[in-house]
This record gives sequence, structure tokens and C-alpha cells, in this order.
Amino acid sequence: MSTSADTSRKMTVRTLVPFLGLTFGLTWGLAAVMILFADQVAALFGEMGYTNPLYVLAVYGPAFAAVILVARYYGFHGLGSYLRRLTLWRMSPRWWSFLVLGIPLIYYIAAAAAGTITDPFGFEPWYGVLPALLLMLVLGPMEEFGWRGVALPLLQRRLTPLASSLIIGVVWAVWHLPAFFIGGTPHYEWMFVSFFAGVVALSVIMTAIFNASRGSILIAALFHFQINNPIWPNAQPWDTVVFSLGAVLIVLFNRERMLTPKGSVTGVLMPEAE
Repeated sequence: MSTSADTSRKMTVRTLVPFLGLTFGLTWGLAAVMILFADQVAALFGEMGYTNPLYVLAVYGPAFAAVILVARYYGFHGLGSYLRRLTLWRMSPRWWSFLVLGIPLIYYIAAAAAGTITDPFGFEPWYGVLPALLLMLVLGPMEEFGWRGVALPLLQRRLTPLASSLIIGVVWAVWHLPAFFIGGTPHYEWMFVSFFAGVVALSVIMTAIFNASRGSILIAALFHFQINNPIWPNAQPWDTVVFSLGAVLIVLFNRERMLTPKGSVTGVLMPEAE
């Protein structure tokens, strides 16, 4: 493997085939073990759920696939450039406001509609939320090394941001399917249809904010953390409704950037490197 970026061989849309193969192979393979041998896995690694090591590895599937392929195509120097997309943090104040304030506002509006806004805080004592926050920070957001780090830029080389969002949204939702058969996870209690619609809506919103941040993996990860933040009230299924409305509004008010290639991030490496 080359130790420097190989400019003669770059990722293309076709690279999505091995990316998805690795992602689904690792995640669904581990999930199959957890489903078929649940008692044995629990005996070896502890109870099923977010803290089970096999579950964590399964969640990291998209990230592992992304790192392997970036190193394969661009070498270790290129991998460093790809990882430097974690340092991209600049975007407009309105998008930062949406990320920091808008997402929790959506959850509270949805919780008000669901009648759960007055439910007691889910952690007692209150500082019990700190380990949950740390876990959510290093679990789901890691997916973004793959979904937004590799898959979205490659798709946007051929398709509009909206079309790319919808494709990734569908794939992203289906990738989660095994979690609905693993006891001890929140997905086990959810309805997949509602979850599916919500993930597709979130994919549209994330594409808009991803392009606005020039392809920041950091911003994508923070967005993912916000939607999984254990502090927000349980608002199902109304959170799906509100996020879906938000996705429609974002497309309407950003038609030029969502329906045309203008402003699309298509590079896997740092903007100046590819």
C-alpha cells in the first residue's frame, strides 16, 4: 500500500459497491451472531444493548469500511487528508443555530404534540446522564465517517444533493434493520416504518448542512449526536413528522443547492487535496 496519495487512482461512484459490501457485511454479520446466539454473546460480552462490544463494532461498520477504502485508494497520506475533514467547522450562523438550538426545539415541539414534554427526566440522579452522553458521542456519530464521509460525496458526483440524500436515507435506514431484532436496544421497541421515514428525512437535512460546512465530518458527527442526545424528551412518532416537515422546508428554501449540483461537496479528501 502506498504511503502517499495516489492521484492516478481515485474513488468513483463505483467505489460505493465495495463500501456497501464491507459496511453491510461487517454490521449484518455481527448482528446475525447477536441474534442467532444471543445467550452466548450475552454470557461472553455482557447484556445486549449499546454497551455490548459486538454491538459497538457493528455500529462502526461504515467507519471501518470508509477508512479501509480511503487507505486503499489514497494511501496513508490520503487517509490523513480525509481525517482532517474533522477540522472543518466553519458554516453560516443560521446552520450553527439549527444544529445547536433547532434540533432540540424540534424534539420539544414534537414532545408537546406527543404529550410527553412533562415526563420526568430519564436519569436519576441527574449526573447519570453523563455516561450516556459520552456513549452517544462515540457510538452513532462514528457512522458519519462512512455515510457522509465517503458515500455522500461519491453520490453527489453523479446526482443532485436531494437525490443523493434519498438514496443514502433508504440505505441508511435499511442498514439499521437488524437492530430491530436485537433485544436491549431502543430499536427493538420501535416501529420500522416510522423509523424509516424519519431517517430519510434526517438524511435530507444532513446533506444540506454537510454541503454548507464544505464536507465536514465533524459537523455530520455532531448532527448525529444531537439526534441521539439522551437529554431530549421522547417524542415518537411526532419527531418523525416534524423532521419530515423540516426536510421539506429546507429543500424549498434551498432549491438551488438541493436540486442542482451547485455547492455539492464531491471530494473524499480535504477540499484543497482533491
